Amino acid sequence: MKYPSTKQLRYFAALSETEHFGRAADACFVSQSAFSSAIAELEQLLGVQLVDRTRRRVTITALGQQVAVQARLCLRDIESLVDMTRGEREPLAGELRLGVIPTIAPFVLPTALPKLRRKFPQLDLYLIEDQTQRIYDRLMDGELDVILLALPWEMTGTDTAELFQDRFCLAYRKGTERVDPENYRFNRLTAESILLLQEGHCLRDHALAACKIRNTQKIRPFAASSLLTLVEMVDADLGITFLPELARDSALLKNTQVKLAELEDNSYRTIGLAWRKGSRRVDEFKLLGEFLAENR
Repeated sequence: MKYPSTKQLRYFAALSETEHFGRAADACFVSQSAFSSAIAELEQLLGVQLVDRTRRRVTITALGQQVAVQARLCLRDIESLVDMTRGEREPLAGELRLGVIPTIAPFVLPTALPKLRRKFPQLDLYLIEDQTQRIYDRLMDGELDVILLALPWEMTGTDTAELFQDRFCLAYRKGTERVDPENYRFNRLTAESILLLQEGHCLRDHALAACKIRNTQKIRPFAASSLLTLVEMVDADLGITFLPELARDSALLKNTQVKLAELEDNSYRTIGLAWRKGSRRVDEFKLLGEFLAENR
């Protein structure tokens, strides 16, 4: 009797998560045609229809949803089997799937990754950049091994390692009349003068908490969809915002008039790693964390 391959199970698990052939193929780093063929082969092997296909959407059948659950369990067991052998190999060697949030990736990875490749040439690092909740979900589904995120964030079934603190700074356009950066006081800000990211970005939540923003009337209702958009809005002097210290020397602020000023109070977020409880790769994850903290 022929059984499904791990590739087919991994592809179908990704499809059940995204319900979109293109996005699932991208997540698995293959072409859409190769991805579609693998799903069709899986259906043929099992002798059932797992997916309803229409021009506008993809729907996982009721039986397909049950198969997806079992596929994730199988993949997790296979991962545990592989993890058992890693202790006999060099640290940080082989495949490692790292999820990272978009408010950390552009500040830490450009500097750290080239050094990481030189120090650990046997490491095959695959990166997924997405919002915190999504990479956490993919971690728990076994699609990612470890995630780089800002803490605190409510999670269950994980262990974490704190790497370093990233202070928040006041971000403003040079010459603005909206704020005096040398004598910043929150209560002096006018209504709707604070610009933030949209709901779902943890940087928004951390900025609100760390910078003690309680008067929501000072927040502009129109929120930015990305860090780049947020910086462009500040550069246009539409308001001020709060950016992490990591952004100070990054490409994000180049060719803009956006300046950063330190805040006097203890306003920061904590950068850390998280992985599933019981993982046998804890030592590797901690080694990775130490390297990122030292080479950011």
